[in-house]
Amino acid sequence: MARRATKQVKEPTLESKLWAAADVLRNAVEAAEYKHIVLNLFFLRFASEKFEEQRQKLIADGKERYIEMKEFYAKDNVFFVPEDARWSKIKANAKQADIAIRIDKALELLEAENPELVGALPSGYFVRLELETSKLGSLVDEIGNIVLPDDEQDIIGRVYEYYLTQFALKEGKGKGEFYTPKTIVKLIVEMIEPFSGKVYDPCCGSGGMFVQSIDFVSHHQGSSRDISIYGQEYTATTYRLAKMNLAIRGISANLGQAPRNTFSADQHKDLKADFIMANPPFNQKKWRAENELVDDPRWDGYEVPPTSNANYGWILHIASKLSQDGVAGFLLANGALSESGTEQLIRRQLIENDLVEAIAILPRNLFYTTDISVTLWILNRNKKARFYRTPGGEMRRLRDRTGQVLFLDLRQKGVPFEKKYVELSDEERAEITGTYHAWQSPNWETEYEDVPEYCYSATKEEIASKDYTLVPSRYIEFASQDEAVDYDERMRELQGELAEVLKQEEETRAQVLKVFEELGYGIEL
Repeated sequence: MARRATKQVKEPTLESKLWAAADVLRNAVEAAEYKHIVLNLFFLRFASEKFEEQRQKLIADGKERYIEMKEFYAKDNVFFVPEDARWSKIKANAKQADIAIRIDKALELLEAENPELVGALPSGYFVRLELETSKLGSLVDEIGNIVLPDDEQDIIGRVYEYYLTQFALKEGKGKGEFYTPKTIVKLIVEMIEPFSGKVYDPCCGSGGMFVQSIDFVSHHQGSSRDISIYGQEYTATTYRLAKMNLAIRGISANLGQAPRNTFSADQHKDLKADFIMANPPFNQKKWRAENELVDDPRWDGYEVPPTSNANYGWILHIASKLSQDGVAGFLLANGALSESGTEQLIRRQLIENDLVEAIAILPRNLFYTTDISVTLWILNRNKKARFYRTPGGEMRRLRDRTGQVLFLDLRQKGVPFEKKYVELSDEERAEITGTYHAWQSPNWETEYEDVPEYCYSATKEEIASKDYTLVPSRYIEFASQDEAVDYDERMRELQGELAEVLKQEEETRAQVLKVFEELGYGIEL
Protein backbone atom coordinates (compact mmCIF):
# COMPACT_ATOMS: atom_id res chain seq x y z
CA MET A 1 0.00 0.00 0.00
CA ALA A 2 1.33 3.40 -0.95
CA ARG A 3 2.30 5.55 2.00
CA ARG A 4 0.25 8.71 2.30
CA ALA A 5 2.36 11.85 1.90
CA THR A 6 2.78 13.85 5.10
CA LYS A 7 1.28 17.30 4.76
CA GLN A 8 3.74 20.07 5.55
CA VAL A 9 2.40 22.35 8.28
CA LYS A 10 3.46 25.90 7.61
CA GLU A 11 4.77 27.68 10.69
CA PRO A 12 2.78 30.87 11.32
CA THR A 13 4.78 34.02 10.73
CA LEU A 14 5.48 36.48 13.51
CA GLU A 15 3.15 38.95 11.81
CA SER A 16 0.27 36.45 11.68
CA LYS A 17 0.72 35.71 15.39
CA LEU A 18 0.72 39.40 16.19
CA TRP A 19 -2.49 39.98 14.28
CA ALA A 20 -4.12 36.90 15.81
CA ALA A 21 -3.46 38.46 19.20
CA ALA A 22 -5.20 41.69 18.21
CA ASP A 23 -8.06 39.77 16.60
CA VAL A 24 -9.14 38.55 20.05
CA LEU A 25 -10.83 41.95 20.34
CA ARG A 26 -13.07 41.44 17.32
CA ASN A 27 -16.67 42.51 18.03
CA ALA A 28 -15.68 43.41 21.59
CA VAL A 29 -14.65 47.03 21.02
CA GLU A 30 -14.58 49.56 18.19
CA ALA A 31 -11.83 48.79 15.64
CA ALA A 32 -10.28 52.22 16.28
CA GLU A 33 -9.60 51.19 19.89
CA TYR A 34 -7.57 48.10 18.94
CA LYS A 35 -4.32 49.99 18.61
CA HIS A 36 -4.51 51.63 22.03
CA ILE A 37 -5.34 48.38 23.81
CA VAL A 38 -2.78 46.20 22.06
CA LEU A 39 0.07 48.69 21.94
CA ASN A 40 -0.22 49.57 25.62
CA LEU A 41 -0.18 45.91 26.62
CA PHE A 42 2.72 45.18 24.31
CA PHE A 43 4.57 48.16 25.76
CA LEU A 44 4.11 46.76 29.27
CA ARG A 45 5.54 43.44 28.14
CA PHE A 46 8.46 45.08 26.34
CA ALA A 47 9.37 47.32 29.29
CA SER A 48 9.24 44.38 31.70
CA GLU A 49 11.42 42.14 29.54
CA LYS A 50 14.10 44.80 29.09
CA PHE A 51 13.97 45.52 32.82
CA GLU A 52 14.42 41.82 33.67
CA GLU A 53 17.34 41.52 31.24
CA GLN A 54 19.07 44.48 32.88
CA ARG A 55 18.28 43.11 36.34
CA GLN A 56 19.89 39.74 35.56
CA LYS A 57 22.90 41.51 34.05
CA LEU A 58 23.41 43.51 37.25
CA ILE A 59 23.20 40.30 39.30
CA ALA A 60 25.67 38.54 36.99
CA ASP A 61 28.08 41.48 37.36
CA GLY A 62 27.94 41.24 41.14
CA LYS A 63 25.82 44.39 41.51
CA GLU A 64 22.81 42.77 43.15
CA ARG A 65 22.56 45.58 45.70
CA TYR A 66 21.72 47.98 42.85
CA ILE A 67 18.86 46.02 41.27
CA GLU A 68 16.17 48.33 42.72
CA MET A 69 17.98 51.57 41.87
CA LYS A 70 16.55 53.41 38.85
CA GLU A 71 19.89 54.95 37.88
CA PHE A 72 21.32 51.55 36.95
CA TYR A 73 18.55 51.08 34.40
CA ALA A 74 18.28 54.60 33.03
CA LYS A 75 22.01 54.72 32.18
CA ASP A 76 21.43 51.97 29.60
CA ASN A 77 18.16 53.44 28.34
CA VAL A 78 16.05 50.83 30.16
CA PHE A 79 12.79 51.73 31.89
CA PHE A 80 12.57 51.00 35.62
CA VAL A 81 9.50 48.81 36.20
CA PRO A 82 8.00 48.66 39.72
CA GLU A 83 6.93 45.23 40.96
CA ASP A 84 3.18 45.74 40.43
CA ALA A 85 3.80 46.89 36.84
CA ARG A 86 5.82 43.85 35.77
CA TRP A 87 4.41 41.70 33.00
CA SER A 88 4.84 38.50 35.00
CA LYS A 89 2.35 39.84 37.56
CA ILE A 90 -0.08 41.04 34.87
CA LYS A 91 0.02 37.66 33.13
CA ALA A 92 -0.40 35.71 36.36
CA ASN A 93 -3.59 37.65 37.10
CA ALA A 94 -4.97 37.72 33.54
CA LYS A 95 -8.15 35.81 34.50
CA GLN A 96 -8.89 37.84 37.64
CA ALA A 97 -11.95 40.10 37.66
CA ASP A 98 -9.79 43.12 38.48
CA ILE A 99 -7.36 42.67 35.56
CA ALA A 100 -8.39 46.01 33.98
CA ILE A 101 -7.63 47.81 37.26
CA ARG A 102 -4.27 46.03 37.51
CA ILE A 103 -3.27 47.07 33.97
CA ASP A 104 -4.23 50.70 34.55
CA LYS A 105 -2.26 50.68 37.81
CA ALA A 106 0.77 49.15 36.05
CA LEU A 107 0.73 51.87 33.39
CA GLU A 108 0.37 54.55 36.06
CA LEU A 109 3.33 53.17 38.06
CA LEU A 110 5.52 52.80 34.97
CA GLU A 111 4.92 56.42 33.96
CA ALA A 112 5.51 57.70 37.51
CA GLU A 113 8.94 56.03 37.68
CA ASN A 114 10.14 57.16 34.24
CA PRO A 115 9.96 60.90 33.44
CA GLU A 116 10.39 60.31 29.70
CA LEU A 117 7.06 58.45 29.69
CA VAL A 118 5.03 61.33 31.14
CA GLY A 119 2.08 61.83 28.82
CA ALA A 120 2.78 58.64 26.88
CA LEU A 121 0.56 56.22 28.77
CA PRO A 122 -3.21 56.52 29.33
CA SER A 123 -4.85 56.95 32.73
CA GLY A 124 -7.76 54.71 33.71
CA TYR A 125 -8.18 53.61 30.10
CA PHE A 126 -8.75 49.87 30.55
CA VAL A 127 -11.37 50.33 33.27
CA ARG A 128 -13.26 52.83 31.09
CA LEU A 129 -13.28 50.32 28.22
CA GLU A 130 -15.51 47.95 30.22
CA LEU A 131 -14.06 45.07 28.21
CA GLU A 132 -15.13 41.59 29.30
CA THR A 133 -12.60 40.03 31.68
CA SER A 134 -12.39 36.91 29.51
CA LYS A 135 -11.57 38.96 26.40
CA LEU A 136 -8.95 41.08 28.13
CA GLY A 137 -7.45 38.04 29.84
CA SER A 138 -7.27 36.17 26.54
CA LEU A 139 -5.51 39.13 24.93
CA VAL A 140 -2.94 39.26 27.73
CA ASP A 141 -2.32 35.53 27.23
CA GLU A 142 -1.98 35.91 23.45
CA ILE A 143 0.51 38.77 23.74
CA GLY A 144 2.44 36.97 26.46
CA ASN A 145 2.72 33.75 24.44
CA ILE A 146 4.19 35.31 21.29
CA VAL A 147 7.85 34.29 20.97
CA LEU A 148 9.88 37.17 19.61
CA PRO A 149 13.10 36.38 17.72
CA ASP A 150 16.23 37.68 19.44
CA ASP A 151 18.32 37.88 16.26
CA GLU A 152 17.03 41.32 15.26
CA GLN A 153 18.38 44.49 16.79
CA ASP A 154 15.08 46.35 16.55
CA ILE A 155 12.50 43.59 16.94
CA ILE A 156 10.40 45.76 19.27
CA GLY A 157 10.41 48.55 16.69
CA ARG A 158 9.44 46.05 14.00
CA VAL A 159 6.48 44.81 16.04
CA TYR A 160 5.32 48.34 16.82
CA GLU A 161 5.65 49.39 13.17
CA TYR A 162 3.69 46.31 12.07
CA TYR A 163 0.84 47.10 14.43
CA LEU A 164 0.72 50.77 13.41
CA THR A 165 0.58 49.77 9.74
CA GLN A 166 -2.11 47.15 10.24
CA PHE A 167 -4.32 49.34 12.40
CA ALA A 168 -4.10 52.17 9.87
CA LEU A 169 -5.03 49.74 7.08
CA LYS A 170 -7.97 48.28 8.99
CA GLU A 171 -9.37 51.66 9.98
CA GLY A 172 -9.32 52.75 6.34
CA LYS A 173 -10.47 55.97 4.74
CA GLY A 174 -11.37 58.90 6.94
CA LYS A 175 -9.38 57.37 9.80
CA GLY A 176 -5.85 56.15 10.27
CA GLU A 177 -4.58 59.74 10.28
CA PHE A 178 -2.15 58.80 13.02
CA TYR A 179 0.10 57.01 10.52
CA THR A 180 1.84 58.01 7.29
CA PRO A 181 2.78 54.94 5.19
CA LYS A 182 6.42 54.02 5.69
CA THR A 183 7.25 54.12 1.96
CA ILE A 184 6.31 57.82 1.81
CA VAL A 185 8.19 58.71 4.98
CA LYS A 186 11.28 56.98 3.63
CA LEU A 187 11.04 58.93 0.37
CA ILE A 188 10.94 62.27 2.23
CA VAL A 189 13.82 61.30 4.53
CA GLU A 190 15.98 60.01 1.67
CA MET A 191 15.40 63.17 -0.35
CA ILE A 192 16.08 65.83 2.27
CA GLU A 193 18.67 63.75 4.21
CA PRO A 194 18.36 64.93 7.84
CA PHE A 195 21.94 64.08 8.81
CA SER A 196 22.31 66.44 11.76
CA GLY A 197 20.68 69.42 13.43
CA LYS A 198 17.12 70.15 14.54
CA VAL A 199 14.35 68.02 13.01
CA TYR A 200 10.74 69.20 13.34
CA ASP A 201 7.29 67.82 12.50
CA PRO A 202 4.40 70.21 13.30
CA CYS A 203 1.75 67.44 13.02
CA CYS A 204 3.80 64.42 14.00
CA GLY A 205 1.12 61.71 14.23
CA SER A 206 2.67 58.59 15.74
CA GLY A 207 6.22 59.86 15.12
CA GLY A 208 7.10 57.93 11.96
CA MET A 209 9.11 60.81 10.47
CA PHE A 210 11.39 60.83 13.50
CA VAL A 211 11.89 57.06 13.53
CA GLN A 212 12.92 57.02 9.87
CA SER A 213 15.24 60.02 10.39
CA ILE A 214 17.13 58.17 13.11
CA ASP A 215 17.25 55.00 10.97
CA PHE A 216 18.59 57.02 8.03
CA VAL A 217 21.38 58.55 10.11
CA SER A 218 22.41 55.19 11.61
CA HIS A 219 22.48 53.55 8.16
CA HIS A 220 24.87 56.28 6.97
CA GLN A 221 27.37 55.86 9.79
CA GLY A 222 26.03 58.85 11.68
CA SER A 223 25.01 59.28 15.30
CA SER A 224 21.52 59.91 16.67
CA ARG A 225 23.18 62.33 19.10
CA ASP A 226 23.66 64.70 16.15
CA ILE A 227 19.87 65.12 15.83
CA SER A 228 17.49 67.04 18.09
CA ILE A 229 13.83 66.18 17.59
CA TYR A 230 10.88 68.55 18.00
CA GLY A 231 7.25 67.85 17.26
CA GLN A 232 3.66 68.68 18.04
CA GLU A 233 0.43 66.71 17.79
CA TYR A 234 -3.17 67.83 18.32
CA THR A 235 -4.97 64.54 19.10
CA ALA A 236 -4.37 63.25 22.64
CA THR A 237 -4.42 59.54 21.79
CA THR A 238 -2.08 60.05 18.82
CA TYR A 239 0.23 62.17 20.99
CA ARG A 240 0.55 59.19 23.33
CA LEU A 241 1.22 56.86 20.41
CA ALA A 242 4.07 59.11 19.31
CA LYS A 243 5.64 59.28 22.77
CA MET A 244 5.38 55.49 23.11
CA ASN A 245 6.72 54.88 19.59
CA LEU A 246 9.80 56.99 20.33
CA ALA A 247 10.27 55.67 23.87
CA ILE A 248 10.20 52.06 22.69
CA ARG A 249 13.17 52.87 20.45
CA GLY A 250 15.02 55.01 22.98
CA ILE A 251 14.58 58.21 20.93
CA SER A 252 14.54 61.46 22.91
CA ALA A 253 12.17 64.14 21.62
CA ASN A 254 10.47 67.36 22.63
CA LEU A 255 6.82 66.93 21.65
CA GLY A 256 5.63 69.83 23.76
CA GLN A 257 4.05 69.67 27.20
CA ALA A 258 0.76 68.26 25.93
CA PRO A 259 -1.26 67.66 22.76
CA ARG A 260 -2.06 71.07 21.29
CA ASN A 261 -3.24 72.78 18.09
CA THR A 262 -0.14 73.86 16.15
CA PHE A 263 -1.79 77.00 14.79
CA SER A 264 -3.42 78.36 17.95
CA ALA A 265 -0.98 76.96 20.54
CA ASP A 266 2.44 76.63 18.91
CA GLN A 267 4.69 74.99 21.53
CA HIS A 268 7.92 75.72 19.62
CA LYS A 269 7.46 79.41 18.82
CA ASP A 270 11.16 80.27 18.67
CA LEU A 271 12.29 77.11 16.88
CA LYS A 272 14.33 77.36 13.70
CA ALA A 273 14.68 73.85 12.32
CA ASP A 274 17.28 72.51 9.91
CA PHE A 275 14.87 69.87 8.61
CA ILE A 276 11.08 69.80 8.63
CA MET A 277 9.01 66.80 7.58
CA ALA A 278 5.23 66.71 7.75
CA ASN A 279 2.01 65.17 6.51
CA PRO A 280 -0.61 67.78 7.52
CA PRO A 281 -4.37 67.09 7.31
CA PHE A 282 -5.47 67.61 3.69
CA ASN A 283 -7.78 70.54 2.88
CA GLN A 284 -8.55 71.26 6.52
CA LYS A 285 -11.58 73.58 6.76
CA LYS A 286 -12.36 76.16 9.46
CA TRP A 287 -8.88 75.76 10.90
CA ARG A 288 -9.08 79.21 12.47
CA ALA A 289 -11.85 81.67 13.29
CA GLU A 290 -12.39 84.54 10.87
CA ASN A 291 -10.70 87.11 13.12
CA GLU A 292 -8.16 84.73 14.68
CA LEU A 293 -4.41 84.75 13.85
CA VAL A 294 -4.77 87.55 11.28
CA ASP A 295 -1.64 89.31 12.61
CA ASP A 296 0.34 86.16 13.25
CA PRO A 297 4.10 86.64 12.58
CA ARG A 298 4.16 83.34 10.66
CA TRP A 299 2.42 85.10 7.76
CA ASP A 300 4.76 88.13 7.72
CA GLY A 301 5.37 89.20 4.13
CA TYR A 302 2.46 87.10 2.82
CA GLU A 303 -1.30 87.26 2.56
CA VAL A 304 -3.21 85.78 5.52
CA PRO A 305 -4.19 82.17 4.62
CA PRO A 306 -7.97 81.85 4.16
CA THR A 307 -10.12 80.14 6.79
CA SER A 308 -11.67 77.88 4.14
CA ASN A 309 -8.53 75.74 3.71
CA ALA A 310 -5.47 75.27 5.93
CA ASN A 311 -3.10 74.15 3.14
CA TYR A 312 -1.33 77.49 2.87
CA GLY A 313 -1.48 77.96 6.63
CA TRP A 314 0.65 74.82 6.91
CA ILE A 315 3.00 75.97 4.14
CA LEU A 316 3.64 79.33 5.81
CA HIS A 317 3.95 77.77 9.27
CA ILE A 318 6.61 75.40 7.92
CA ALA A 319 8.40 78.16 6.00
CA SER A 320 8.53 80.32 9.14
CA LYS A 321 10.26 77.53 11.08
CA LEU A 322 13.14 76.96 8.65
CA SER A 323 16.67 77.92 9.68
CA GLN A 324 18.98 79.84 7.35
CA ASP A 325 19.91 76.66 5.43
CA GLY A 326 16.77 74.74 6.39
CA VAL A 327 15.00 72.24 4.12
CA ALA A 328 11.42 70.98 4.41
CA GLY A 329 9.62 68.06 2.80
CA PHE A 330 5.86 67.84 3.31
CA LEU A 331 2.70 66.52 1.69
CA LEU A 332 -0.38 68.38 0.50
CA ALA A 333 -3.45 67.70 -1.62
CA ASN A 334 -2.88 68.46 -5.30
CA GLY A 335 -5.27 71.40 -5.24
CA ALA A 336 -2.63 73.49 -3.45
CA LEU A 337 -0.56 73.49 -6.66
CA SER A 338 -3.02 75.64 -8.56
CA GLU A 339 -5.51 77.20 -6.14
CA SER A 340 -6.53 80.72 -7.12
CA GLY A 341 -7.29 83.83 -5.09
CA THR A 342 -5.36 84.32 -1.85
CA GLU A 343 -3.58 80.99 -2.24
CA GLN A 344 -2.21 82.03 -5.65
CA LEU A 345 -0.89 85.28 -4.17
CA ILE A 346 0.90 83.36 -1.40
CA ARG A 347 2.25 80.81 -3.89
CA ARG A 348 3.55 83.61 -6.11
CA GLN A 349 5.40 85.18 -3.19
CA LEU A 350 6.89 81.81 -2.15
CA ILE A 351 8.25 81.38 -5.68
CA GLU A 352 9.49 84.97 -5.91
CA ASN A 353 11.22 84.47 -2.54
CA ASP A 354 12.86 81.38 -4.06
CA LEU A 355 11.69 79.02 -1.32
CA VAL A 356 10.19 76.29 -3.51
CA GLU A 357 12.87 73.79 -4.57
CA ALA A 358 10.98 70.73 -5.84
CA ILE A 359 7.43 69.53 -6.50
CA ALA A 360 6.72 65.81 -6.92
CA ILE A 361 3.23 64.55 -7.73
CA LEU A 362 2.83 61.08 -6.19
CA PRO A 363 0.91 57.98 -7.36
CA ARG A 364 -2.69 57.36 -6.37
CA ASN A 365 -3.55 54.88 -3.60
CA LEU A 366 -0.38 55.43 -1.57
CA PHE A 367 -2.42 56.54 1.44
CA TYR A 368 -4.77 54.55 3.63
CA THR A 369 -7.00 57.59 4.20
CA THR A 370 -7.52 58.75 0.60
CA ASP A 371 -7.21 57.29 -2.90
CA ILE A 372 -6.23 60.55 -4.64
CA SER A 373 -2.66 61.33 -5.61
CA VAL A 374 -1.01 64.00 -3.50
CA THR A 375 2.05 66.21 -3.83
CA LEU A 376 5.39 66.25 -2.07
CA TRP A 377 6.69 69.81 -1.67
CA ILE A 378 10.31 70.59 -0.88
CA LEU A 379 11.17 74.06 0.40
CA ASN A 380 14.78 75.23 0.73
CA ARG A 381 15.95 78.45 2.40
CA ASN A 382 19.32 78.31 0.64
CA LYS A 383 19.43 77.12 -2.98
CA LYS A 384 22.85 78.68 -3.60
CA ALA A 385 26.05 76.73 -4.28
CA ARG A 386 27.68 75.40 -1.11
CA PHE A 387 29.38 72.39 0.50
CA TYR A 388 28.27 70.12 3.33
CA ARG A 389 29.65 66.97 4.94
CA THR A 390 27.66 63.72 5.21
CA PRO A 391 27.93 61.51 8.36
CA GLY A 392 30.23 59.20 6.41
CA GLY A 393 32.69 62.07 5.97
CA GLU A 394 31.92 62.74 2.30
CA MET A 395 32.05 66.38 1.19
CA ARG A 396 29.13 67.05 -1.12
CA ARG A 397 28.96 70.11 -3.33
CA LEU A 398 25.59 71.65 -4.16
CA ARG A 399 25.16 73.59 -7.38
CA ASP A 400 23.48 76.98 -7.53
CA ARG A 401 19.78 76.34 -8.19
CA THR A 402 18.66 79.89 -7.44
CA GLY A 403 15.48 80.74 -9.36
CA GLN A 404 14.82 77.12 -10.41
CA VAL A 405 12.30 74.43 -9.39
CA LEU A 406 12.51 70.70 -10.10
CA PHE A 407 9.23 69.07 -11.17
CA LEU A 408 8.71 65.30 -10.88
CA ASP A 409 5.72 63.31 -12.12
CA LEU A 410 5.64 59.99 -10.23
CA ARG A 411 2.06 58.96 -11.01
CA GLN A 412 3.19 55.89 -12.96
CA LYS A 413 5.37 54.64 -10.10
CA GLY A 414 4.38 52.21 -7.39
CA VAL A 415 3.90 48.47 -6.92
CA PRO A 416 0.80 46.71 -5.50
CA PHE A 417 0.51 46.55 -1.72
CA GLU A 418 -2.24 44.99 0.41
CA LYS A 419 -4.47 44.53 -2.69
CA LYS A 420 -5.96 48.04 -2.92
CA TYR A 421 -2.87 50.15 -2.22
CA VAL A 422 0.47 50.79 -3.85
CA GLU A 423 3.88 51.57 -2.38
CA LEU A 424 7.13 52.85 -3.84
CA SER A 425 9.68 50.06 -4.16
CA ASP A 426 13.26 50.47 -2.94
CA GLU A 427 14.40 50.73 -6.56
CA GLU A 428 11.84 53.41 -7.37
CA ARG A 429 12.78 55.46 -4.32
CA ALA A 430 16.45 55.17 -5.27
CA GLU A 431 15.64 56.42 -8.78
CA ILE A 432 13.59 59.38 -7.50
CA THR A 433 16.08 60.45 -4.85
CA GLY A 434 18.92 59.95 -7.34
CA THR A 435 17.24 62.32 -9.80
CA TYR A 436 16.70 64.94 -7.10
CA HIS A 437 20.29 64.73 -5.80
CA ALA A 438 21.75 64.75 -9.31
CA TRP A 439 19.76 67.96 -9.94
CA GLN A 440 21.19 69.40 -6.73
CA SER A 441 24.78 68.22 -6.98
CA PRO A 442 27.29 68.30 -9.87
CA ASN A 443 29.37 65.54 -8.25
CA TRP A 444 26.53 63.04 -7.94
CA GLU A 445 26.87 59.57 -9.50
CA THR A 446 24.96 60.69 -12.60
CA GLU A 447 24.40 64.05 -14.27
CA TYR A 448 20.89 65.48 -14.18
CA GLU A 449 18.90 65.86 -17.40
CA ASP A 450 15.23 66.56 -18.13
CA VAL A 451 13.35 63.37 -18.99
CA PRO A 452 10.01 63.49 -20.85
CA GLU A 453 7.04 62.27 -18.79
CA TYR A 454 9.21 62.20 -15.64
CA CYS A 455 11.12 65.35 -14.68
CA TYR A 456 11.85 68.94 -15.71
CA SER A 457 13.86 71.80 -14.24
CA ALA A 458 11.90 75.04 -14.67
CA THR A 459 13.03 78.61 -14.20
CA LYS A 460 11.18 81.16 -12.12
CA GLU A 461 10.37 83.03 -15.34
CA GLU A 462 8.70 79.95 -16.85
CA ILE A 463 6.60 79.51 -13.72
CA ALA A 464 5.61 83.19 -13.74
CA SER A 465 4.53 82.85 -17.39
CA LYS A 466 2.08 80.11 -16.32
CA ASP A 467 0.50 82.26 -13.60
CA TYR A 468 2.57 80.59 -10.87
CA THR A 469 0.89 77.21 -11.14
CA LEU A 470 3.01 74.36 -9.75
CA VAL A 471 1.21 71.49 -11.51
CA PRO A 472 4.10 69.33 -12.83
CA SER A 473 2.31 68.42 -16.07
CA ARG A 474 2.36 72.09 -17.08
CA TYR A 475 6.16 71.87 -17.39
CA ILE A 476 7.14 68.25 -18.03
CA GLU A 477 7.14 67.17 -21.68
CA PHE A 478 4.60 64.47 -22.56
CA ALA A 479 4.39 62.31 -25.67
CA SER A 480 0.73 63.19 -26.18
CA GLN A 481 -1.36 66.04 -24.89
CA ASP A 482 -3.76 63.70 -23.11
CA GLU A 483 -1.01 62.49 -20.80
CA ALA A 484 -0.35 66.03 -19.65
CA VAL A 485 -3.85 66.30 -18.19
CA ASP A 486 -3.99 66.65 -14.42
CA TYR A 487 -6.57 63.92 -13.89
CA ASP A 488 -7.18 64.79 -10.24
CA GLU A 489 -7.98 68.38 -11.22
CA ARG A 490 -10.22 67.13 -14.04
CA MET A 491 -12.01 64.82 -11.60
CA ARG A 492 -12.70 67.77 -9.30
CA GLU A 493 -14.12 69.69 -12.25
CA LEU A 494 -16.39 66.78 -13.19
CA GLN A 495 -17.52 66.38 -9.58
CA GLY A 496 -18.38 70.08 -9.53
CA GLU A 497 -20.38 69.72 -12.75
CA LEU A 498 -22.21 66.69 -11.33
CA ALA A 499 -23.05 68.59 -8.13
CA GLU A 500 -24.50 71.41 -10.25
CA VAL A 501 -26.63 68.95 -12.26
CA LEU A 502 -27.95 67.35 -9.04
CA LYS A 503 -28.71 70.78 -7.61
CA GLN A 504 -30.71 71.71 -10.72
CA GLU A 505 -32.54 68.38 -10.58
CA GLU A 506 -33.47 69.04 -6.93
CA GLU A 507 -34.73 72.51 -7.79
CA THR A 508 -36.83 71.12 -10.68
CA ARG A 509 -38.33 68.45 -8.42
CA ALA A 510 -39.24 71.08 -5.82
CA GLN A 511 -40.96 73.18 -8.50
CA VAL A 512 -42.95 70.18 -9.78
CA LEU A 513 -44.09 69.30 -6.22
CA LYS A 514 -45.17 72.88 -5.66
CA VAL A 515 -47.31 72.83 -8.83
CA PHE A 516 -49.03 69.57 -7.78
CA GLU A 517 -49.67 70.95 -4.30
CA GLU A 518 -51.29 74.06 -5.81
CA LEU A 519 -53.52 71.79 -7.92
CA GLY A 520 -54.54 69.88 -4.81
CA TYR A 521 -52.75 66.63 -5.57
CA GLY A 522 -50.73 64.77 -2.93
CA ILE A 523 -47.78 63.21 -4.65
CA GLU A 524 -44.21 62.21 -3.83
CA LEU A 525 -41.32 62.32 -6.30
